[in-house]
Amino acid sequence: MKRREFIAASAALLVSPWRSWAQGTPRRIGYLDPFLNFPLYKVWLDSLRDHGWIEGKNLIIDFRNAEGHPQRLPPLATELVALKPDLLVGPSPQVAVALKSATATIPIVFVAVADPVGLGLVQSLSRPGGNITGLSTLVPEDFLEKRLEILRELVPGASKIALLVNPNNPMHRLILAEYVPRTARNTGVTLTIVEATTAEELDIAFASAAAQHADAIIDIGDPLTIVQEAPRVIALAAKHHLPANYQFRSQAAAGGLIVYGPDFADLLRRAGDYVDKILRGAKPADLPVEQPTKFELIINMKAAKALGLTVPPSLLVRADEVIE
Repeated sequence: MKRREFIAASAALLVSPWRSWAQGTPRRIGYLDPFLNFPLYKVWLDSLRDHGWIEGKNLIIDFRNAEGHPQRLPPLATELVALKPDLLVGPSPQVAVALKSATATIPIVFVAVADPVGLGLVQSLSRPGGNITGLSTLVPEDFLEKRLEILRELVPGASKIALLVNPNNPMHRLILAEYVPRTARNTGVTLTIVEATTAEELDIAFASAAAQHADAIIDIGDPLTIVQEAPRVIALAAKHHLPANYQFRSQAAAGGLIVYGPDFADLLRRAGDYVDKILRGAKPADLPVEQPTKFELIINMKAAKALGLTVPPSLLVRADEVIE
């Protein structure tokens, strides 16, 4: 081998050993989705592609979907762990809890977990410890208080607001115990809780909110209300004339009044960065949990008009999208 060729070959090995390794045995990732959200899943795949990880070439992805049924998550998590992946990804609090319960050794990247410390997933945001890290929806200020503030800006004078929760959701239990009392104290607003774990209970929950003379309602966010019964939730809010605040863009597109929440596409994109780092050798314990940096405010003007609401210019000027 000529000297110039030898130097070039040696440099290539030194600069990109991970690439030459990846071209051999593909790496394996287990992805457990609480419900199928292909647009967001594609954002994550595109992020991996940007880092050089391409499914079918140097990457194998074992995808499992609970189809909005949380009771399916633990067995699906166990099924993925049995495949011995290099890494697991969980885009929700319930998925993260299921994966963490299924393995203490395989690296896990969670996405969109409001309070991973409160749920016991990590020791702290800066030093996660263990085999898990990821992207949180936790923000420095109280997120629930911010949602309440935006809703009251749209519904001036609202003094009693219902919170739609699923008591089977561990994140909701944490919110009820820690965030709701503080938000009520800070704002002086009466927060009444209405619960639903099934489609039928949604009808009862909204009827209860109306019977308690709630001025508006906040959907805390659960697979039941986001995917399985999203049209039903939006229809019930309209039926009971309850202005509703949601957390997901899809809910505004389906007719929901107003959405305020983290940009979940951005969180999935950034999750791809963490997956890349771990596949290259980083340890989850050394990667701090990151917080959201982008938020979305979406207003559905048709829904506002149906409720007889006038959207103030202060909201319109801040909106990322206004649906006519």
